Amino acid sequence: MRPKWKKHKVIAFVESYDDIYFWRDVLTEFETDDLGFEIVLPSRTNLNRGKKSAITNNLGSRLGTSMIACVDADLDYMLQGTTQSSRQIVENPYIVHTYVYAIENYQCYAPSLHQVCVMSTLNDRRIFDFEAFLKVYSEIIYDLFVWAIWLYRNELAHEMPLTTFCNLTALHKLNIHNPEEALENLRRTVNRKVAYLQHNFQKAKGKIQPLKQELEGLGLKPDNTYLYIQGHHLMDNIVMELLNPVCTLLRRAREKEIKQNAVHAQQQDNELASYKHSCADIDQMLRRNTGYKSAEQYQQIRQAVTNLIELINKSTATEADS
Repeated sequence: MRPKWKKHKVIAFVESYDDIYFWRDVLTEFETDDLGFEIVLPSRTNLNRGKKSAITNNLGSRLGTSMIACVDADLDYMLQGTTQSSRQIVENPYIVHTYVYAIENYQCYAPSLHQVCVMSTLNDRRIFDFEAFLKVYSEIIYDLFVWAIWLYRNELAHEMPLTTFCNLTALHKLNIHNPEEALENLRRTVNRKVAYLQHNFQKAKGKIQPLKQELEGLGLKPDNTYLYIQGHHLMDNIVMELLNPVCTLLRRAREKEIKQNAVHAQQQDNELASYKHSCADIDQMLRRNTGYKSAEQYQQIRQAVTNLIELINKSTATEADS
């Protein structure tokens, strides 16, 4: 009853427990009778975690046809080789990355968020336009994000560290009945910071627009910037701030419907208990969300795995011939 690998098994190192299911889902599509993957943490002998551990692992093994790394891109993909870690990400064919900042960004993929609400509340009413909101949010923070990339590429990250960027792009006093107010406050904050950067970094003049064009070639556009910012910030401070009140309203609506339609008190209590038992935690449903597979960036992962398998097959065939 044990799984049998007829020819070749590839060990795929990932960063943490949360990454195992995501990369298993990605790689399963590419398994055949001749090729299989085993997803493992960076170390089986200690608790080291993270991208660096996944890439180097404590065994000192070199990545290759039998060992690969599957990691979050973080900002490294956008930096395109201007740092050591970025060079590893963009140049090593045995490293597969997310292309967006992290797995959490996929889980927060805007077109899939209504489905997350349905999974959590079992109520299919659409009472909030997640796609429109995250589009506007992205457009507001786009210029500031491009500036962040320029600063990082020019060894000026200390002028606006990632924590500062996250603080500047957080939403305050978000009301889903009037989200425009929070967005306008955000716009003012971001515009002030962009104006400050334009004034204080004159050497960037004439370089921001070409950078925008380059980043667009990597996938970044004004309306999808949310996919490239820090994943935990997006999930915890933006998306969950939307999902919690939306799901609360959907649950209340369903409970009100049950109370109105119940014939007697016993039926009402039974139906309410059954409904509450069937509902699920929002955070858990968000982390189990797989509605991102239509995203262009996910297709980039699939293409990268396809290229990797071609390389593995070519290398193993050469070894067999020799």
